[in-house]
Amino acid sequence: MSNTEPLYVLRGLSKQYSRGKETIPIFSGLDMEIAHGEFIAIMGPSGSGKTTLLNQLGGIDSPTTGEVTFDGKRIDNLGQGALAKWRSDNVGFIFQFYNLMPTLTAAQNVELPLLLSPVKGSERKKRVATALEIVGIGDRAKHYPRQLSGGQQQRVAIARAIVADPKVLLCDEPTGDLDRTSADEVLEMLQLLNTKMGKTIIMVTHDPAAAKYAKTELFLDKGKFIKRGGKK
Repeated sequence: MSNTEPLYVLRGLSKQYSRGKETIPIFSGLDMEIAHGEFIAIMGPSGSGKTTLLNQLGGIDSPTTGEVTFDGKRIDNLGQGALAKWRSDNVGFIFQFYNLMPTLTAAQNVELPLLLSPVKGSERKKRVATALEIVGIGDRAKHYPRQLSGGQQQRVAIARAIVADPKVLLCDEPTGDLDRTSADEVLEMLQLLNTKMGKTIIMVTHDPAAAKYAKTELFLDKGKFIKRGGKK
């Protein structure tokens, strides 16, 4: 697939949940295209559908109706096994609360995604070391999460997200639990991963200062994109 074609194409995407006899629509008829190498910040009030949309892009949740195409291939109709393989090959996830295993070292946490792949042990160690160096904490490889600051823990989480060399990083409030200085350091790291390593990044955030690091800002409200901002 040529990089001139969109990486993601969403067509007529709708998602609704049932609560007893009540149907709760999250979004309806949503269309969206995301180019290779984009860095998009999605903002909007709580309940606007931001995280639900991120889950559609990551294949964590399936749409009620509509299509999600990635690199020219539909993913919304894949079975669970094929979807898990697609995620493993293409997507890295970064969350607000790091989701690190407290009984594992930084290096062991980063290695986790590779344990499900055919990569040999020696190659796994090399990839883990490289990922930790990329995020600037190679000297913390043997530290446990409790021995790291919040910013360092999020760097470990970013290293875990990039260790399998995914095309896309999906970030759900990645700086929501950090002070401003640590948040800016993490955002600068994401920006470098985008500009220097070509990672496509889609970030949900409530923080306008965080959104400024993205190339494009999208504002979602009641399941619709209401305006667009960002760098030209």
